[in-house]
Amino acid sequence: MTSEEIRPATAADVPAVKAVTDAAYRRYIERIGVVPVPMEADHAADVAAGKVFVTGDPVVGLVVVETRADHLILDSIAVHPDAHGTGVGRRLLHFVEARARALGLSEVRLYTHAMMWENQKLYPKFGYEVVERRGDGPYDRVHYRKRRD
Repeated sequence: MTSEEIRPATAADVPAVKAVTDAAYRRYIERIGVVPVPMEADHAADVAAGKVFVTGDPVVGLVVVETRADHLILDSIAVHPDAHGTGVGRRLLHFVEARARALGLSEVRLYTHAMMWENQKLYPKFGYEVVERRGDGPYDRVHYRKRRD
């Protein structure tokens, strides 16, 4: 695999998926006051279900996506802090949008915690628009969508 390739995760990738996810989200625990949902995900089940795609050798980034009838949900995107600023996140976002197109879906949806303000600056730069802000238990979430032309 080249460093640019994004591929479906395999069972052998589960430890790396957990490690990258934890490394990417750990910094938010103190800020938001709870453990971010992606850190508590059942990574093995998500990989087995075909929801996880990884990049890098070793893995430095990943996305978790869920296909719905009329849209794709970007459930989680994680880039190891050592790979920040190298374009991994951008490539992963483009991959998600290409996957939605390939599946014939006209929209990608995602949400982020309201206190993850870096994400609220990032997603609009990639064409995502805020749909709503709502609470979900202890999580204050900002929901986004991107419709394809």
